[in-house]
Amino acid sequence: MFIWQVFTSTIAAFFGVQTEDNRQRDFKQSRSPLPFIFMGIALAVLMVLSLILIVKQVLS
Repeated sequence: MFIWQVFTSTIAAFFGVQTEDNRQRDFKQSRSPLPFIFMGIALAVLMVLSLILIVKQVLS
């Protein structure tokens, strides 16, 4: 459940739609911001790789 909460919170923050209540909940429950940082990096890498694959498909 914790991983799912980190994922949804990170996705919401990634797209700029994270609510203040959810942000406060996340950092009151979590002892460390590291799970959110790692999830953010993983999602950013995944987005870049997805864009590279889409561009390759379009150009081929």
